[in-house]
Amino acid sequence: MGDQAFGIDPATIQKVAEKIRGVQELGVEIAIVVGGGNIFRGMAASAKGMNRATADYMGMLATVQNSIALEDGLERAGIPSRVMSAIEMRPVAETYTRPRALQHLAAGRIVIFAAGTGNPYFTTDTTAALRAMEIDANVIMKATKVDGIYTADPLKDPSAQKIPKTNYMTVL
Repeated sequence: MGDQAFGIDPATIQKVAEKIRGVQELGVEIAIVVGGGNIFRGMAASAKGMNRATADYMGMLATVQNSIALEDGLERAGIPSRVMSAIEMRPVAETYTRPRALQHLAAGRIVIFAAGTGNPYFTTDTTAALRAMEIDANVIMKATKVDGIYTADPLKDPSAQKIPKTNYMTVL
């Protein structure tokens, strides 16, 4: 999103891609779970009356958009990558399977997991923990501007409510 109010900033994508390149050059296999809050926040829409499952699916689609943008930035930086989606959409992303994700990682590609778990009621944090377990990751890192999970972006919405830790799982 960069300094924009919403959406995707190509310059920010390139900065992120360059930072990822630096980590990959250390010999680290990288898998990424991207959120979609810069495009759509399912929890916020649900809080305003939208059906929760519908809102969550829309949020999953936002993560696909961000994942495709990141893949484009990585590829433009010469970094091989693949988007793998929990929701089948073959023209834009490979359908997620554990064996295929492991093959991509072993081949030196960065894997970007999109569309969450493919199920409503789960956050991208849950996806990160789940996929990390599935690919036998050694480390999970969270890059965010806020200190938890909220119903909306707390930096922009003063009515955003922090979801208590008892309502989600943190894996270290």
